[in-house]
Amino acid sequence: MNPFDFRQPDTVEEALTLMRDLGEDARVMAGGTALVIMLKQRLVMPDCLISLQKLRGLDQLEVTNGEVRLGALATHRAVERSPEVRSRLPSLAETYAHVATIRIRNVATVGGALAHADPNQDPPVMLLALDARVRLTSTAGSRQVAIGEFFTDYYETVRQPDELVTEVVVPALKPNSGSVYLKFLPRTADDYATVGVAATVTVDPASGTCQECRIAMGCVASTPVRVPEAETLVRGGNRLTPELAREAGALAQRVTDPISDARGSAEYKRAMAGVFVRRALEQAWQRAVASQANR
Repeated sequence: MNPFDFRQPDTVEEALTLMRDLGEDARVMAGGTALVIMLKQRLVMPDCLISLQKLRGLDQLEVTNGEVRLGALATHRAVERSPEVRSRLPSLAETYAHVATIRIRNVATVGGALAHADPNQDPPVMLLALDARVRLTSTAGSRQVAIGEFFTDYYETVRQPDELVTEVVVPALKPNSGSVYLKFLPRTADDYATVGVAATVTVDPASGTCQECRIAMGCVASTPVRVPEAETLVRGGNRLTPELAREAGALAQRVTDPISDARGSAEYKRAMAGVFVRRALEQAWQRAVASQANR
């Protein structure tokens, strides 16, 4: 690594002041699971590293007005095991349980992963399907950004150098809804996926047709992406059939722009995106129907 100053602020305010004063010359580190690798590879060479390990109050997992609030310093493992998350948004807890290994999940943080903006991560896909919002805070105040507007390109977000991700807010599922995250792993369970797909479906209990639908995909573009044409198709007063699910998968393939790598060729990833959109819709729909029976 290149030499750098190392700061460990004791409060959020102190951290934000350092970020404001140092600007792009500094990097913020939470869990460090990605940043340390980038430092060793000299992909980033900051003059200063600001550690958030001493900060308090940003690791809370709470439910307020029905919304689940994930503190930015909450670990993946904490989200995975949280009774509040598991009871209200079980698909989100399941998604965090899919990430890498338990050693990584015990260290990696909610906010750090989002700020890193790796398009191959699992949680952003599910958060996009759940219509989450990201809170960004600086010395000038805070703002909330819809997660669909948060990612802008490979490893890039709308976050400014003086802003810190402090919270992720996830709305509660509506009644008669179901959601699921599926990932296709060609090698080992701790690897990045060839494709990851999340779907959220709300079903009309009287007619059995779809009222709302959100579909998100990861690993197939420079950012996690929604599939608006497929969502409109499913939402159009239809019951789910194998033909409808396949057509939605075909529409999803059109918005993919994958790259070829060790996890599959671009053509293969595009094909798997269609397959897993179909499967995710089917499973989310099943969960929505099951939620009616449990009410």
